[in-house]
Amino acid sequence: QELQLLSFWLLLGIYLAALMGNGVIISTVACDHHLHTRMYFFLLNFSVLDLGSISTTLPKAMANSLWDNRAISYTGCAAKLFLLVFFISAELCLLTVMAYDHYVAICKPLHYGTLLGSRACAHMAAAAWGSVFLYAVLHT
Repeated sequence: QELQLLSFWLLLGIYLAALMGNGVIISTVACDHHLHTRMYFFLLNFSVLDLGSISTTLPKAMANSLWDNRAISYTGCAAKLFLLVFFISAELCLLTVMAYDHYVAICKPLHYGTLLGSRACAHMAAAAWGSVFLYAVLHT
């Protein structure tokens, strides 16, 4: 019983730290107009993904450790699986888009502004989110 309470408080601390950290990043990037660049655009996306993925897994784990109940409904399991596949796959796709952005910035610095503007990065991120949604639907 004491170990379950300890794991609950540990998970709660991790969850609150992640919520506060990602909330600070999201609000800072959204409010400061000097941070409306490609790098901070991707950082904002990663913060949203991190909030989603940690909110998918930790609340149920905290409830399991607090109430010693490991049961989950079929729809709850399917929703959790969909969201987890969605957020993890979106993170991988956005890392790929960010790697391409860095590749163009390093290997073709003179063409960087014309090849990858902020609009192109937004289109690539939207394509990543959309394709990952379809991927998650197909695998759930």
